[in-house]
Parts: sequence; structure tokens; C-alpha cells
Amino acid sequence: MMKNINPTHTAAWQKLQSHYSDIKDIHLRELFGNSSRASEFTIAWKDFYVDYSKNRLDATTKSLLIDLANEVDLKGAMQSYFSGDKINGTEDRAVLHTALRDEKESAFAKAEVSKVKASIKTFTDAIITGKHTGATGKQITDVVNIGIGGSDLGPVMVVEALQFYKNHLNVHFISNVDGDHVAETIKNLNPETTLFVIVSKTFTTQETLSNATTVREWFVEHLNEEAVASHFVAVSTNLEAIADFGIASENVFPMWNWVGGRFSLWSSVGLSIALAVGYDHFEELLTGAYEMDVHFKETPFEDNIPVITALLSVWYNNFFGAETEAIIPYTQYLHRLPAYLQQAIMESNGKSVDRNGERVTYETGNIIWGEPGTNSQHAFFQLIHQGTKLIPADFIGFKKSLHGKEDHHDKLMANFFAQTEALMNGKTADEVAWEMAGSTLSRKRIEQLTPFKVFEGNKPTTTILIDQLTPKSLGALIAMYEHKIFVQGVVWNIYSYDQWGVELGKQLAKQVLSDFQNVEKSQHDVSTKSLLNHYKNS
Repeated sequence: MMKNINPTHTAAWQKLQSHYSDIKDIHLRELFGNSSRASEFTIAWKDFYVDYSKNRLDATTKSLLIDLANEVDLKGAMQSYFSGDKINGTEDRAVLHTALRDEKESAFAKAEVSKVKASIKTFTDAIITGKHTGATGKQITDVVNIGIGGSDLGPVMVVEALQFYKNHLNVHFISNVDGDHVAETIKNLNPETTLFVIVSKTFTTQETLSNATTVREWFVEHLNEEAVASHFVAVSTNLEAIADFGIASENVFPMWNWVGGRFSLWSSVGLSIALAVGYDHFEELLTGAYEMDVHFKETPFEDNIPVITALLSVWYNNFFGAETEAIIPYTQYLHRLPAYLQQAIMESNGKSVDRNGERVTYETGNIIWGEPGTNSQHAFFQLIHQGTKLIPADFIGFKKSLHGKEDHHDKLMANFFAQTEALMNGKTADEVAWEMAGSTLSRKRIEQLTPFKVFEGNKPTTTILIDQLTPKSLGALIAMYEHKIFVQGVVWNIYSYDQWGVELGKQLAKQVLSDFQNVEKSQHDVSTKSLLNHYKNS
């Protein structure tokens, strides 16, 4: 099992604090006085090229961060992670989403996982080829995934990311319990040609079951009860509830308690992905993730992408006091990646109690946000460039476009590279004055405008440059962030794989819902009581 080590009690942490005092005011322009800096702080792995040289660190920083990883026994924790130890201590569970893509014969639950994969392949092939039809004999044209959290965010992100590879099926997603969301999704669908995939491990999640029930009622109104078995499938473990719903046993795809929801897209939760792009592409997604797993397990920390990126986050979060990180993918295909990573990272490491059950005395999770470039440049980049907050950012780009629009892609990537350089260098007052010297502006006006046009620079970025967006490279990218989350959790001595904070709101929502029907209402604070009265009596 993982050791419970308070990171602030390690020698490396103390040295990092002292080192921070020495380096915090050094500008990146000065650090780039080292001509070999780019090569020293770059990792090339397969089709990934990760340049973290535009970060506020030097060789000493890197060495001390790796010392910290060693002192908190990251290597031992990794062994526990991959071998199936119950590292999710509060739920007494293993964390083995990596087993879902492990290609070795000795993989944990290999036979079990292979059986489910075979079922997914058979079913998706039948739907895509038209062998499996709806109740009236018509081929399936539309698929609706009904789930929430990890049962939605992962699949929708990947389906959007792999639009270039999609087949003829139109895939839709219903997640929010908002009835308008459901109504808008189904209003133009033909029930005779639509397949519904209900994703809920327990088949009791309020949002998912409410949406599934509403969709079922709509479906039965148009067809009949007997047709449900041909148009609804479930990803779940609650066989009794599934049978009561009317779903045929052969259309049930199991889940396991050693796969957390936000890391479950590799499992049968990814059924909608396999339907959208075909099973072969789904397998390539798994292969890419597996290759990143191997890199993470076998590569020394000095050249280990998830380890280095995680330690950089610790460096900024715990020493520079940076509370947020921006994810900026320079491809519209990855427009859902920041939202996906919000759940993956913030639900995992948003913890204030360590693995000993004691409140932490240091910062843990990061706030994650972002949008694709270049749109984001015309939105929030002003704050990153000239605001008062330090915001480390990941820039994710691809050397080749998918549709071959080279002119567009060159313009996109010119912005990609220019922004990281601009964030690093900034613009000095002398440079601003020199630029305006040739204008018709008076000297007084130039002096007035100069402060507003100065860019401090020294804004850290990590560049992740990948050859092309493929199912395989996407799988590796997602797995990279998964392992980054794990490393951060180990360093911060927290349990990354539970989410008790999510449950409180659910419990209170059930209570409030019952209050809508009850004369004898529960006890609430005066604000909530007033709001409830206003809602029900207006």
C-alpha cells in the first residue's frame, strides 16, 4: 500500500521553499540565457514532443522536485497503483482503469475484460453494419447516450474529438436532469431508428434514471413496450433494475467497482465511442493509453511526461501560489477536453483531508479551465498576459491537420507558437517606446500609453506538440493527464479516487425534492426556506 507521508515534512520540500526564494523573481528571459535550455527541458516520446522549458524552473528546481517524488515514495505508489492494491482507501477499492487497456496476458482481470470487449465489438459491429435493427426492421441511425459525470464527460469528449473518424451514426448525449435538455435532444429523433445507451453503474443515479424514464415514456408512446428491448441497452451492474426497465439481458454491458466513473471511458462506458467511430478505432484509443501507461511505469522520472507535468503543477500550486491552470488545445476537435479534465482533476484532487484523515496544511487541487485556441486568444488571454494572477497553461497542438487545410493550419499554429513566446518574453517599456517612436504621437502621449502596452511576460507554459490527432494519440494524451492526477495525489498525500463531496449535494437535493410534495417541510436555513417558498408559490 501507499505510504502516508506529509510532503511538507520532507527534506526536499524544505529545500524547495528555500530555492523558491532564490528563483521566484528570475525572469524566463534570463533563464533562456542558457543556449541548451530547450533541449534540457524537452521530452520526445513516440509522436509526442513536450517542451516545458518555458516554465519558471532550472536544473536545481527539477532535481529537487524529483527528490520530492522519491521522498514521498512515488515509485512504490506506482507499484500499488498498477498491481491492484486498494489505493482508494475510503472505499476499499483498487484503481485499475489501466487494466482495461493492458495488452499483456498477465493483466489484472484479463479474461473478464476481454469478454466484455468482445461483447462491445460484436454489438457495435451489428449496429454499424445494420445487422441489428430496431423493432420495426429499420436500421439504427442515431444513438443517444444517457449518463452524467464520468458516464457522459468522457464519452462526449472523445466522440467530439474523433469526429473526423466517425461513421454514419449520429451520436447524442443527455446528461443534465433539466427536462429542456431531454426534450431538445429527442424532439427531432425517429424512435424507430434510435438506440438509447443508459450508463449508470448502480442504475439509481437520479439524473440518469429521470432522463431514461422520460425517454422511455416518449419511446413507448410512439412504438410500444415490447419494442424497448430492441432500442435500449445498459451499462450497469444492477441486473434486477435493468430487467424491470425492459432491457434484454444480452444488451447489458457490465462495469466493475475498481473503475472509477471519471476514468471509465476505457470500459463499457465507452460503448457510445465505439458506436460512433467503430470498434477498431476504439481499440486504437486503448492502445494509445496503454503505451502511455508503459511510458509512465518504465521511464525514469527525469524523462517521464506525467511525472514532470505533475511536479510542475505542485511547484506552481504550492510554492508560487498559483490556484488555476489553463488547458488550451489548438484544435476545435478538443473543445470538450477542458470540461473533461475539470472533472478528472478537480473531483480527484479537490481534497482537504490527507490519507491519515487529518486536515492538510497546504494547498491541494488546481482549478482547471480553458477553451480552444485561437478563440481563447480573443476571450481570456488578456487576463493571462496582463492580469495580476499567475496562470500556468498547457498548449496542446498538432503538426498535421486532419482535413489538409494547410493555409488554415499554418495560421493556427503560428498563433500557437507565438502565444507561448509572447507569454514568456512579454514586452518591455523600452520596446513599447521604440515601437511608437515612429508614429505621429507626441512624446507626452507615448509616455501616457507606454504603461498600458507593457507586458510583464514570465508567464509559464508547457507545449505538448503531437504529430496528428488520431484515436491512438488521443488515448495517450488522456492517459497522460490521468497519471498526472495520480502523481499529484501521491505528493499531496490525499485519496484521489473517492468523491464524497459530490454526495452531499445529492442527499440534500432528495430532501428538498420531497419537501415540494410534503406539507411538513424539513428544517432549512432562512435563505433556503425563502427561496423554496418563492419557487413554489410564484
